[in-house]
Amino acid sequence: MFQITRIYSDPRGESHFEDFEVTLKDNRDIGFLSDDEAARSIVFREVAPSYEYDFHNAPDRQYIILLQGGIEIETSLGIKRNFPTGSVLLVEDTVGKGHRTTNLEPGIRKSIFIKL
Repeated sequence: MFQITRIYSDPRGESHFEDFEVTLKDNRDIGFLSDDEAARSIVFREVAPSYEYDFHNAPDRQYIILLQGGIEIETSLGIKRNFPTGSVLLVEDTVGKGHRTTNLEPGIRKSIFIKL
């Protein structure tokens, strides 16, 4: 299993966290793989150590993979969670009140966005 945290908006526009797992299948010599999932594009990103982005919506439904540096995300309801390097997020709150993002570490953060 591969754990992912989803950030989404409910019908009232409030943002929430939801953890889910992706099933992996044994593919012998090449390891364990998930089923294919279609993607529209990929974006590579770096942000400064001082990065803090006040409440905002995700620009697209997308996966975010944290390659270097962790973040804290706060939902519109004030719930905060920390995500270390290596975390995978599925960000789907493209409408509503959004979420706030803050760097946790004093270095450049690198991530990949995979737009769905």
